[in-house]
Amino acid sequence: QDIDLLYEYINDLDPDLIIIDSIQTVYSSKLSSIPGSVSQLRESTAAVMQIAKKMGKAVFLVGHVTKDGSLAGPKVLEHIGDVVVYFEGEKNFSFRLLRAAKNRFGATDEIALLEMSGQGLVEVPDPSYVFLSPGQDISSGTAIVASMEGSRPLLIEIQALVSSLGAGYPRRMVSGIDQNRLSLITAVLEKRRGYKLSACDVYLKVSGGVFLKDPSVDLGIAAAVLSSYLEKPLAMDTVFIGEISLSGQIRPVSFLDLRLREIDRMGYKRVIVPTSPGRSALYAGNLEVLEVKSLDHFIDIVLEG
Repeated sequence: QDIDLLYEYINDLDPDLIIIDSIQTVYSSKLSSIPGSVSQLRESTAAVMQIAKKMGKAVFLVGHVTKDGSLAGPKVLEHIGDVVVYFEGEKNFSFRLLRAAKNRFGATDEIALLEMSGQGLVEVPDPSYVFLSPGQDISSGTAIVASMEGSRPLLIEIQALVSSLGAGYPRRMVSGIDQNRLSLITAVLEKRRGYKLSACDVYLKVSGGVFLKDPSVDLGIAAAVLSSYLEKPLAMDTVFIGEISLSGQIRPVSFLDLRLREIDRMGYKRVIVPTSPGRSALYAGNLEVLEVKSLDHFIDIVLEG
């Protein structure tokens, strides 16, 4: 664990690849602080970088993350490294996401979905099937969205439950998105359309344990919430794409062409997208593409039409 001895070990073994697991446990005898402290992490990481550059070796540093998901220790850990990759996943699910946060030699918009099996971690070749519930009965509060994870579109199921308010303040409980995002969308629905969601508890869950940051899933969240509130099931062959602004407008999203191709490949029949002047030039395939320009337009056509 003494980082000062690493150079001698590498000279003796001459490995092609070096893995240090974890960087928080190694130390330099030049410092009096304990392993894992800020000064030890900074010194150890700098020493490893000098060895890697001098000897031309590839080095993997395995580090812990904090409760909020960021890399533990000083930011120098990320600044010194050429590539920063996060290994994410919920403990109750067998699936893990491998996501690049920094890459000096290439793009950071790629992800890999892996599954823990009896043979170890194996790649999931078709991730969209993981986040959908095939063959289920039609029920209110369920919507399908097309989220971009890196450069790959994934079809993911969102479930919402709206119930009468119990004692106290209305609850907003979520799994898979930021709680403030749900609060914002429910506030827009109440302000723009008069739905009394402030008198209801709202629960929302993203299937598969994935955490969604793509703003294009706003429309799917609103559709699931309203479907449960109105007790009106949504068509299970329909996918929802669109970002909701505070004014109630449905804003265009990026990579719409890639999303449409994935939706068509997965066998869905209809997709709700924001109005876009150039959409006619995009891929449509066998899809019925319905354009909506505002939340009012969307609700009138899809939910109350």
